[in-house]
Amino acid sequence: MKTSLLIMAALTVLISIGLRWREERVAAVRSASRPRRGWVAAQKHKLNRWLTAATLAAVTTLLVLGGLHWLKVWQTG
Repeated sequence: MKTSLLIMAALTVLISIGLRWREERVAAVRSASRPRRGWVAAQKHKLNRWLTAATLAAVTTLLVLGGLHWLKVWQTG
């Protein structure tokens, strides 16, 4: 397995955990109670969180590994 895929998978899980934690904290601060969502809406919300986490992980991995690559190119050039 390539290192970049492993990094992306780990970052996806960590970012998803962070997003869920943030959503729970924001919901705890809000005093107004909203009606309960249905099962389908809850699954869409979870999917949206995972897709957001995967996107952020992919961008972060590209920037970090791309930056390291260009540092190597500039040092040898």
